[in-house]
Amino acid sequence: MYAAYFNNKFTNALVYYVFLLLLLLIAPFLFIWELITTLRSCFRPIENMSGKVVLITGASSGLGELMGYEYAKRGACLVIVAIKEPESQLEQVANKARELGSPDVLYVFADVSKVDECRMFVDETIGRFGRLDHLICNAGIGSIYSINTKITKFAPVMDINFWGSVYPTHFAIPHLMKTRGKIVVNASSAGVLHPPKGGFYNVSKSALISFYESLRFQVSPTITITIMTLGYTETNLITAKNLTNGVGIRLQKDFRTMLPTMGAEPCAIAIVNGVCKGATYML
Repeated sequence: MYAAYFNNKFTNALVYYVFLLLLLLIAPFLFIWELITTLRSCFRPIENMSGKVVLITGASSGLGELMGYEYAKRGACLVIVAIKEPESQLEQVANKARELGSPDVLYVFADVSKVDECRMFVDETIGRFGRLDHLICNAGIGSIYSINTKITKFAPVMDINFWGSVYPTHFAIPHLMKTRGKIVVNASSAGVLHPPKGGFYNVSKSALISFYESLRFQVSPTITITIMTLGYTETNLITAKNLTNGVGIRLQKDFRTMLPTMGAEPCAIAIVNGVCKGATYML
């Protein structure tokens, strides 16, 4: 019976024009609401981070490292996390953060794709500082998908990019509830725009957006969630070496030579400013 309605040209046209009319009627109100929200954010006070505790994953390089420096300049205590690798600069990042003004920095080597290690570094944070104010879920890897690549090779992309944010979030929530803290997740514009050959990288970032949008309803307004959907940023993630470090097809050139990119340092400054103002999205 219902199939006849959907196959009817008049019914299809009616539905189309009704929805179009509703969109035209609602659009001005959405514009006004967005304008009010933007203006309110401009005058919102910036959170004082002095003495507060920030946990950052993927902090040995790139945006994680630079965000750590911005928080250090604001007087925050830091817990910086990265996987243990021969070329890891995590200890050097900790030393520089101290020089920039952080009163105390704890660096922890851990694999965010392992649930027990995520529980461990959250527990170490509370054991050291007794509180947690901001959780920055930044750890991630890139990949270029090809139908000719063995499918199981892409499992680490979901393990690190998705579960590597969800695990620490799960263990941090009880502590963030006590401080009315913030969760920041690096979801990437790939989770919205789905660029070609993004494959499981796109999927992992889309999954992050879906999960954290849903999580808002359970923790807001006690915990503020900031979802970052940034474009290509000038970090080592978009280099040919790191994009295909064992996952996916290999690139001959860095992305920065082929596509427009954002400077990593001004990007990190803008992120920390936005988070401290209570922004819920960073585009």
